[in-house]
Formats: sequence, C-alpha cells, structure tokens
Amino acid sequence: MKVEQIINTFEKLKQQNPLVHNITNVVVTNFTANGLLALGASPVMAYAKEEVAEMAKLAGALVLNIGTLTHDEIEAMVIAGKSANLHDVPVIFDPVGAGATAYRTETARRIVKELEISILRGNAAEIANVIGEAWTIKGVDAGQGSGNTIDLAQIAAQKLNTLVIITGKEDVITDGQHTFVVYNGHPLLTKVTGAGCLLSSVVGAFAAVEKDLLQAAVAALTTYGVAAELAAEKTVQAGPGSFQIEFLNQLANVSPEDVNQFAKIEKL
Repeated sequence: MKVEQIINTFEKLKQQNPLVHNITNVVVTNFTANGLLALGASPVMAYAKEEVAEMAKLAGALVLNIGTLTHDEIEAMVIAGKSANLHDVPVIFDPVGAGATAYRTETARRIVKELEISILRGNAAEIANVIGEAWTIKGVDAGQGSGNTIDLAQIAAQKLNTLVIITGKEDVITDGQHTFVVYNGHPLLTKVTGAGCLLSSVVGAFAAVEKDLLQAAVAALTTYGVAAELAAEKTVQAGPGSFQIEFLNQLANVSPEDVNQFAKIEKL
C-alpha cells in the first residue's frame, strides 16, 4: 500500500465529514467525541434501544465498545449492529477487556457471532480471548502472552472472516490474506484513558469513507500514530495530561505532508 493511498483516504475523511455512531463506554465518551471532531468526523452517541437501529442506518459507520457493558447496552448494540448490517454500514467492534470476566468474554463472542463485524480492533489479549486462544489479561489491559501477534491476527481474521487490528507497540492489520504493520505511535498513548477506544472510533471514521477496509484501517492507524508522535514531541516533558490535550490539537492539525513524511508502514 502506497502512502498516497493513505493520504487520499485521509483527505476524503476531511471532505466528507462522516457521521460515526458510537455505542461506547462511559469512561471515554467525551474524549471519543472530541477526538472525532478534531479529526474531521461527526460523532453521535446514541444508546437507547428505541433509536439505535435508525441511527445506525443513517451513519457512515457503527462503532461498538463493551468497556462498561450493561445488559441494556449490549441489547442496543445487537439491534444497532443488525440494522447496520442490513443497510451496508461497516461495523467496528472493540471487545474491551474480553477475557477479564466470563460475562465480558461471552458478550464479545456473542457479538461476533450474531453480527457481521467489518473490523475487529483490540489488544492481543482481547483478540485472543474472542477466538478462544490463551492469552492473559489484567483488567482491560493486555498481559503477557507467549504468542506471535501477527500469527494471532491472521488466525482471528480467517476464523471470523473479518479484518482484524491488533494494537500494541506495533500495530498489525490483516484480512487473513494481506497483512500490514504500522510502526507509528508513542508510549504516552498508554497513559491516556480511552486512547485505544478513540482509535476504534477513528477506524470507524476512515471506514465510513473508504470501502477498501484494509486501506481504511492502515490509513487510520498511520494518521493516529503520526498525530501521537507530533503531540509527544511537544509535550513529552510535561506528562500525559498535556499530551492528551495536544493530541487532540494534532488530530485536528495533522496534515497530508506530515503523514507522507512520518508514515512507517511495512507490508508482510
């Protein structure tokens, strides 16, 4: 994949201002909305079972995140997901903390079984637990695993017949046949609650404007990672609070020239 393709997708997002329907967790709602707005997308957070089907139909993408799951919220996710599937709206699923509790794991597996997931994004432990592979998890964070994340991503993509993103020190994107690794990003992202959840919604924004989901995902992770690097350069001595604010600034200000200069992508 050429950087020009990533830049083209990025520019389409800016031009089209896609509507991204998020059913996400209470910890990250505000940060997610602000991050999407900064990037150039239009966020909506709609959770009521009475309206989610209609909202998902109107959206360019639907993002489901089980960070603070409840029974009613899960039911709303299934209703919204079925509507999105019916109306050809891409569904991005973030199985936050899958593997931490039985209920959380069962919910994640239910969602990938009942819905057609376009993109599954999580850390290695979450993805492993969704497909029944052994990998430890601490709270909602990935623990130590002995597996290879590239192999894990490819197995998950083939097993679930979907595009899989495993994020970590390096980010792996695969549809089971074609695999890319993105090396952009910064460790300070791990010190900001909701950075991964916002990334899932950013992936949704890119998927809303680009039918080639592999290209959309690579573009999303590259742009996000470059913005993080630019933010860290300005705030690394100040700490995560300053980084969080500057990261929103850089999501708004990152340019095609920045992406062209700093993108670090490898095709395997």
